[in-house]
Parts: sequence; C-alpha cells; structure tokens
Amino acid sequence: MRLIRAGDVVLITLASVLCLVLFWKLWAGGMARTLTIHSNGQLWREVSLLHNQILDVPGALGLTRIEISNGRARIASDPGSRQYCVKQGWLDKAGQSAICLPNAISIALSGNTPDYDSLSF
Repeated sequence: MRLIRAGDVVLITLASVLCLVLFWKLWAGGMARTLTIHSNGQLWREVSLLHNQILDVPGALGLTRIEISNGRARIASDPGSRQYCVKQGWLDKAGQSAICLPNAISIALSGNTPDYDSLSF
C-alpha cells in the first residue's frame, strides 16, 4: 500500500511552484524610481534614478560619494573606517537602503508604492 500517489506528487509540485511565484511577486521590492539622501538627519536631496550621476554629500566626517547608474544607486566611498555602507553594493529595488552611521549619511530607494505596511523604530 503506497501512501503517496502520482497525483499527490503533481499536486505538491504545483503548490510549491505557486508558493515560490507568489513569494517572488509579493515579497520582492518593486521598481525603484527615486533616491532619497539624508545627511545629519535632514533631507539633503531627492533625485531620480533615471539620470546617471555622481553626488558628493557632506557628512559629519567628510564627503560621501553616491553613484547613480542605470536605475540603481550605491555608496561608492565614505570616510568611515568600516565601510559597511560601501560593501553593501548596488541597490535597485524600492525599499532598499544603506546607512553610513559614522558619517550620518543614509540613502533609500522608493517607487510608486511603498513595500511595507508600517515601520517602527
């Protein structure tokens, strides 16, 4: 007597594929359109991701270089010692962010709709 039949395998496979597709569509961030840059807790600038550019943002320790290219953004250089924000690399989905704490600089990507229900700090 077999507990799992051929129909059960097909049903489990289809359900697994459906779960993966829904996870990818609903959980992944959408297309980013703008980059918001904060310096020392204040909004420094909000720029479009459609135009390739390099921005030097003044912070507590010096200048942080932000690069925008092909609809994505990254922190290219920072005067902080650990370089965590630089190592984070390219951001390309709405809702992603990078923070350089020693220099008090943060960047965040946003799109047409937020990718969260609420935020708590």
